[in-house]
Amino acid sequence: MNKFICAASMAMAVAASPALSANCVEVTITGVQGGPPVFNGQAGSGTLVTYGTEENNCRDVLMQFDAGRGTTQQLSKIGVPVGRLSGVFLTHLHSDHVEGLIDMAQLRWHFNSAGPKLPVVCAEDTKSAAGHTMSCTNYAAHIGDAFINSGEMAQRLAENPKRLAGGPADLLEVVNFAGTDTPVEVWSMGDITVSAVFSRHVAGHASYRVDTPAGSVVIGGDAGNDLPAPPRETSTSARVEALAMGADVIVHSTIHPVMGPDGETGFPPPIYFRQSTATDLGAMAKRTGSEHLMLTHLIPPVGAPRQGPYPLPAPLTPADYADAAMEGGFTGNVIVGADLATLRLVAE
Repeated sequence: MNKFICAASMAMAVAASPALSANCVEVTITGVQGGPPVFNGQAGSGTLVTYGTEENNCRDVLMQFDAGRGTTQQLSKIGVPVGRLSGVFLTHLHSDHVEGLIDMAQLRWHFNSAGPKLPVVCAEDTKSAAGHTMSCTNYAAHIGDAFINSGEMAQRLAENPKRLAGGPADLLEVVNFAGTDTPVEVWSMGDITVSAVFSRHVAGHASYRVDTPAGSVVIGGDAGNDLPAPPRETSTSARVEALAMGADVIVHSTIHPVMGPDGETGFPPPIYFRQSTATDLGAMAKRTGSEHLMLTHLIPPVGAPRQGPYPLPAPLTPADYADAAMEGGFTGNVIVGADLATLRLVAE
């Protein structure tokens, strides 16, 4: 039977009455906004994956994947201070995926200058086809520049000289990995490993897989097919599909087919074609054998009359997204993302 869940604040435990000491992994969408526009107060793109036991609410290890605007506020709503994060993992450097890291780093500098440093895991400097370089290293190194150049940082240091003199950049530890067509381990902590693979969207785009004793989660980011436009069999990435084989959960940025060039919205075809459609993601999740598909970074947002300046024939509903995924043949749980939608897997 097809299932779909619209999860505004939903928790699902995939096990029958486990003991409190059972291992668990929890996935929380910290921001579901698709792209730079803002609709109805939605936070920018991000996914929190935590691991631990039922007794400690799955919170021994806390991993934030992307950090769009409002990430810090979203984490505060679920009792996760930024000082507790074990690492931040960036899929790519589009502003809607990383601008919240500025606030996050600044806040850690204010209250956690004694450390530990926050690992920021991301692709190595990658040159684009247009000739510019996407550099996570430079982004981290200059993350406090506006505050430094405005004198704000000096004022804060005058108030508390125990803070690091170099600002929030001194608290970030960039962990780069080289471009790879096949999954490579990029980070680990205890029983957890995080693997990554390069995927097409913009230069340096990466997708991640988290493996834990309680389950596995793939975060696709904005990945799309290596071919920039039809004809092609699917809009999804073959590399992400390989990464997701046997994974329990796929969390992926999503565009609805209504935005396609055959529709009435006027949405730019090159932007449409570099995203994965809900229908093709459903087909991919079926092929990988995944049980849960979490749709996020929704283009367009549920209930919105337009995507940025592009008007819709009618606002979409959660069922519209779920139906599109099911049209791809997926028969598992479709979770149509909302800010702080949550899914928990518990080891049996």
